[in-house]
Amino acid sequence: MGTAVAPFLGSWTLMMAAMMLPSAAPMILLHRRGVSAPGRIQSELRTALFIGVYLLVWAAAGVGVWIGARITDALLPMGARALAVAAILLLAGVYQFTPLKTACLRVCRSPMDFLLTHWYPGLRGELRLGLEHGIYCLGCCWALMVVFVGAGAMGLLWAAVIALAVFIEKVLPRGVAFGRGMGIALIAGAALVVTRPEIAQSLVGKM
Repeated sequence: MGTAVAPFLGSWTLMMAAMMLPSAAPMILLHRRGVSAPGRIQSELRTALFIGVYLLVWAAAGVGVWIGARITDALLPMGARALAVAAILLLAGVYQFTPLKTACLRVCRSPMDFLLTHWYPGLRGELRLGLEHGIYCLGCCWALMVVFVGAGAMGLLWAAVIALAVFIEKVLPRGVAFGRGMGIALIAGAALVVTRPEIAQSLVGKM
């Protein structure tokens, strides 16, 4: 990932918009209904501001991804690629069962509760609301994005699979159980890569 930071951040932000906005749609729709600004244009601008700040959180996360990728490219030997992929899968799998993941997922799955308890007046309130929702969403999904970058090399099929997984986990009725099942699958994937290192390269090649 030797891309300069500006082109990378542009691609990263577009990718995050495509992957995360579908799962954030319930929150966005409720926000749009709750906006009481006079005039349709002003109401839409307030919702656009909320969405823009939400995406800005993911864009900021992309800076960390770019720095991490540059450090990894410089320091990680090619022979350690499989172990790195296994470590990423293990990290993401274990994180699915942590209290932080549970707390952030609960917020993401309860858009009405979030808006009722985090609604602030004015444009400054929209900035704060978008920022807080983006941080909760980042807390919920950052480990899966590490899988997307580190194990999936930002492949399009990986993007589709993870976007679907995030949508199921955050929106559908059995999302919590699905997330735990996904955690078990990620941990099993880590063990499989350790025992068969060639799978790490085949995963990137296929997805």
